[in-house]
Amino acid sequence: MTGPIATEIEALLNQAFSPIHLAVINDSARHHGHSGDDGSGESHFTVEIESAAFAGKSRLERQRMVITALGDIPGQRVHALAIKAQAPEE
Repeated sequence: MTGPIATEIEALLNQAFSPIHLAVINDSARHHGHSGDDGSGESHFTVEIESAAFAGKSRLERQRMVITALGDIPGQRVHALAIKAQAPEE
């Protein structure tokens, strides 16, 4: 079952990047009881995204693009976000 934050992350990234591949993985259960676990079950995520928008961009530029597209989610509504962004054919 996907929670509201995961659903919002997916919608925002689909809108911003029209990805070929997108996976929003909730890692929160692995961090239960640790720092940053707010008890919501949606505190830690991994995003795997493949989009032509990342072609010619560095790893840092790609991460900044994703964070910008997600607005206040990273760091405010989600404690941790791992980003694996790549261009097609990588």
